[in-house]
Amino acid sequence: MSWFESFVLGLVQGLTEFLPISSSAHLRLTAAFAGWHDPGAAFTAITQIGTEAAVLIYFRKDIVRIVSAWFRSLTNRSMRGDHDAQMGWLVIVGSIPIGVLGVTFKDQIEGPFRDLRLIATTLIVMGIVLGIADRLAARDEAGGRHRAAKERKTLKELGVKDGLIFGFCQAMALIPGVSRSGATISGGLLMGYTREAAARYSFLLAIPAVLASGVFELKDAGEGHVSWGPTIFATFIAFGVGYAVIAWFMKFITTKSFMPFVIYRIILGILLFALVGAGVLSPHAGESAG
Repeated sequence: MSWFESFVLGLVQGLTEFLPISSSAHLRLTAAFAGWHDPGAAFTAITQIGTEAAVLIYFRKDIVRIVSAWFRSLTNRSMRGDHDAQMGWLVIVGSIPIGVLGVTFKDQIEGPFRDLRLIATTLIVMGIVLGIADRLAARDEAGGRHRAAKERKTLKELGVKDGLIFGFCQAMALIPGVSRSGATISGGLLMGYTREAAARYSFLLAIPAVLASGVFELKDAGEGHVSWGPTIFATFIAFGVGYAVIAWFMKFITTKSFMPFVIYRIILGILLFALVGAGVLSPHAGESAG
């Protein structure tokens, strides 16, 4: 991998990690369209450490408060009813599905799941799911002629059951094209949470999963055509760009619809199917050389 490739892929990772359009799919597609080798699951996982570092800094006050309350609740029974302490446990509970499924399907994640036809399918299907979830949320918020606006749930109402459902939604993002934020935010909206609550828990929930995945994949960094230098460079690029994107996205979702992302996903999925069907792209473009 050249330094230019690592710059572009780090930029793509930072731009797409927090948007509901799938960063892993865009890394895969960028390489395929450019005629580069597939950067691989290890490169993706490690560069995601950069974007998660952006989450740690952006949500630093929330994280410090949650971690502090959680540790105090281990020895102080009176703290166990504290919302922040409960959030600590809920992040742990919600991380279980992706941990178990990530280890179980590791070979599939690094192989068959990177087929461009599967990515096209997940882009379209999850785009439709996000669109439905967004419309339901908008209907609740706006009300109508014959119904009052419906109040949606906040994170104070999050329990173990919903935490696990969020966790299983996040685990779906092991398949490129699904999108970690897209799946968890869609799940949250379908369960009746506000856009801000679903997005905030989605980002907090991703921290242990992404950091653990990145550390786990460190042993595979530097193998094949991807060396340590470009990987680290891409990770730093992803961090800087990712921080700017998350700050913008958290403001965007408070007033805007997810429909632009829905339309983008569906169009990209259809285009990808057309290119593969016409023989312009191989479903496994770049994989053989990786």
